Amino acid sequence: MTSNQDLVLRTDDSHSVCTLTLNQPDSFNALSQSMLSALQQHIHDLKQQPHVRVLVIAAKGKAFCAGHDLKEMRAEPSQDYYQQLFKQCASFMMSLQALSVPVIAKIQGIATAAGCQLVAQCDLAIASSQARFAVSGVNLGLFCSTPSVALSRNLSRKAAFEMLATGDFISAQDALTKGLINRIAKPDALDQAVESLVASILKKPAVALAMGKALFYQQLESGMSNAYEQASHTMACNMMDPSALEGVQAFIDKRPPNWS
Repeated sequence: MTSNQDLVLRTDDSHSVCTLTLNQPDSFNALSQSMLSALQQHIHDLKQQPHVRVLVIAAKGKAFCAGHDLKEMRAEPSQDYYQQLFKQCASFMMSLQALSVPVIAKIQGIATAAGCQLVAQCDLAIASSQARFAVSGVNLGLFCSTPSVALSRNLSRKAAFEMLATGDFISAQDALTKGLINRIAKPDALDQAVESLVASILKKPAVALAMGKALFYQQLESGMSNAYEQASHTMACNMMDPSALEGVQAFIDKRPPNWS
């Protein structure tokens, strides 16, 4: 029997970057209940580890993630079971947003249904030029309702609904154009592209990024007046942080900031 530790592999580098790798290539890294539990445990652990600055979510095999495990879902057809499963998945997805560090999806292959949802839920995403994306549940008679939450918050409404209503695949280039991903890299340059983005993030103060990420998502769900009120408060608090005071003073002095 595969343990939860085998389902998701964790590696940490010397620069405080954690990578969680989905490790079920034979099942296209499907989000089974066990896979979701393993991912959730890792996110819980990361919350207790303030030295981690960036989280990268990657995968082994031809697929990044093919969504929910359909065989597992079909084996236990009951409303209570499905409610619990989708609640578990939603909880994991929201925990990525609640994490104080930037989360980057590293997509080497197809990402479908809840796998496409995972890409949309991450703060940033870099894909191989060979990657493809779809919310294809509608092809099976199951509209991808939960993936639509993340998808509609990344793409324009019409672009998101077209994907949801047709179930058609889009290319990495289309995903970039529509706003689902940030960058495209050739397959053999994917690692380098992710490292380049990570390096840029690591140059910035962790406190500013944590405060900024929290505010970014809070204000998206607010009306404009409340959004500006929340943003003003966050900026005032951020400005009182030593890193911001040093950064502004360094700009005035025309020198590099010293955030050590």
